[in-house]
Parts: sequence; structure tokens; C-alpha cells
Amino acid sequence: MEGSAFREAEHALEAGGEQAVFDVLAQAFMRDKDYARLFQLRVLKKRFELGVPLIQGGAGDDVPADKRPEYEQEFVRAAREVGELFLADNDIPRAWPYFRAIGEAAPIVAAIEHTEEHENMPGIIEIAYQEQIHPRKGFELILKHYGICRAISSVFQYPSREGRQDCIGLLLRSLHLELRSNLARTIEQKEGAAPDEARIPALIAGRSWLFEDNCYYIDTSHVVSLLQYSLELDDSASLELALELAEYGTQLGSMLQRCGNPPFETFADYAAYFRAVVGRDEEAGIDHFRRKVAETDPEEYGTASAQVLVALLSRLGRFSEAVDVSLAHLKGTDPNHHACPSVLQLCQQAGDFGRLRRIASEQGDVLSFVAGLLQEVQKEGSRTAGPNVVPVESPRAFLD
Repeated sequence: MEGSAFREAEHALEAGGEQAVFDVLAQAFMRDKDYARLFQLRVLKKRFELGVPLIQGGAGDDVPADKRPEYEQEFVRAAREVGELFLADNDIPRAWPYFRAIGEAAPIVAAIEHTEEHENMPGIIEIAYQEQIHPRKGFELILKHYGICRAISSVFQYPSREGRQDCIGLLLRSLHLELRSNLARTIEQKEGAAPDEARIPALIAGRSWLFEDNCYYIDTSHVVSLLQYSLELDDSASLELALELAEYGTQLGSMLQRCGNPPFETFADYAAYFRAVVGRDEEAGIDHFRRKVAETDPEEYGTASAQVLVALLSRLGRFSEAVDVSLAHLKGTDPNHHACPSVLQLCQQAGDFGRLRRIASEQGDVLSFVAGLLQEVQKEGSRTAGPNVVPVESPRAFLD
């Protein structure tokens, strides 16, 4: 409409005045789906109505304070209108800047939630995942359109803790399904009938031939990466899937067993961890990682084995034992760099405020000491249902 727009504006002004100019151009921009200019036109009209300079000098800085609320109200209304017009055309990437400008993400979240295919999928994923507008859906789209390898890399870059476990669980289910399908297809080719078993351990039980000559059925590096991420998981269903992947890994040939550094050097290490976490062979899992701590040279590998043991004991609610391990192997190291609760956090979780105070005093941490002191008072008070103030050991006993 470039050639005619100027003439239309002039004719509209002559025939109907200033309002007609805005009406004619709005109709033309709507007809041509030139929504960006429609937004600018709405703002221009409001500036005209308010009697402020029509060529904006800054971000609304030239609008007097008494007129600014009305101006900003129109800005919001126009941005919402144009954003909705872009969404009606399924142009989410072009709609987003308008909703972002007015702090309204809900329409974009809803649109992305229902998106499975889009001509600008990279733009959708950028908004959903990198900009954290709808990370879970963004991750689903990465997995669907770019595959497991890209999705695994994206988990490492996941922008927030919220929703991260959902994405890891989604990835686990996808990898588990692919592995099960590959195993079932191979078994059917060998035995002439599709297996009935749904679980991977049942599929591989009694079929050692599956792993002859170092055969494998899914990229082993993907399995290792996903097992590493699965250490973060809490929900039992996902942990069961992680255990199945680890048990599959234990059957792989010796050339494929290497997973990394202590304490997770082989798939057997992961299997021991997940069996303990899901409630199978808890004692065996703890003993397994106690041996790892004893066998690992901290000069070469640091305190990773001790941190994993502390984290495992904490997950199992065995806080007193976790404190013992932390004091024995993590004392003097920076808890901010640990992948497990600090010794003071463990005392807090255990409700052992006397021990919390003793350790805090040894560390010169007066605030944690006071936290333990106050909680001990509250604990004793609730236990006796007596006066608010109850005798506790003198702080001097811990400071001398």
C-alpha cells in the first residue's frame, strides 16, 4: 500500500478531518495485516489526542506526568490488540514482543502449549525454552523436532530449576521407549515372536545373547548422560525408569562399561544408587558407596564420592550417618560447591539441634549456633508444654 497510503491519508484529511486519517490508515493496515504499523498508528493517535509531539522523542519521556497514565493505558491496549492479531495468524514470535512489553505472558504460554508444528519452530523454542516462557513445552518441542541428542544437551542448559525434573522425566520416558522398542524388535527377529514383557530387565533376563560381541541398542553416551541427570530426580516412576536403564547398562560388554570418574565409574554404580533410592537393597547401596569413598583417592578425584554418599544418606532420611560422613570427609571444604546438603543442613533436617550448635561453634558460625539454640528451646518447650524458656547447655560449653 506504500504508493497509495500517502494519497489516502491526504484525501481522508480533506474529506473527513483528522479522525478520518486514523480510520483510513487503520483499515488499510488491517487489510494488509501490517500489524506493526497498526500499533504505531494507535500510539500516534493517542499522542495527537493528548496534544504531545507526534514524533516521539524518547520512551514516553515527552508525555507530561498528568497525561502519562492515559497514554500508557492506550499503549497497553494497542500492544494487546496487535499481539492478539499476530496470535490469530499463529505468528507467535511476532506476537511475543508486544505481550512482553506489557508483561502479559499468559496468551503466549497458551499458544505455545497448543503448538506442535510451526513454520518458525526455532523462534517458538527460543521463546519457550531460552526465554523461560514455557520451558517444559519448549523442551518437548526440542525433543520432538531435534531428537534426543539435542534434548540431552539442552537439559544441561535448562534455564531454571522449576520444570527441570519434568524435562528429565520426559527424556527418560522417550529413551526408555526407544530402548525397549529396539530390544523387542531384536528379540522378535531372533525368537520369531514379539516378547510380552514391558520392563527392560524382564526383556533381557535369560537373553545374554543380546549383548554378545559388544552389541548395544541405544547410544551408550545418551544413557550415561541421562543417568547423570537422573540423580536429581525425586518422583518414583522416573527413578524406576532410570534404574531400568542402569540395569540394562550393566549387561553391556566390557568395552561399553566405562561411565566416568568415581563414584560412577560403571553402570553398576548407577544401578546400586537407584536401587537404594527406590527402596531395593538400601543397605547394599549404602555399603557400595562407602566402599567407593574408602577406595577413591581424594587427591586425584576430590570429594565426589563422599558427596554422593552424603546425598544418598540424606535422601534415605539417615541424617545422623550423613553428618558422620560429612564430618569425616568434607570438613574444611566449601559446602557451596557440594552436590549434597551441608553438615549444618543435615543437622537441621535431623532435628539434632544440640549437634548443630556444637558444629556451628567449632566453625565459628554464630548465626547457625543461635539458630540451633533457639530451635532447641522451642523443641524442649513443645516437649514439656511448660514455660517458654527452658534450660539448655551453656554456650560457653561449646565455645571453650
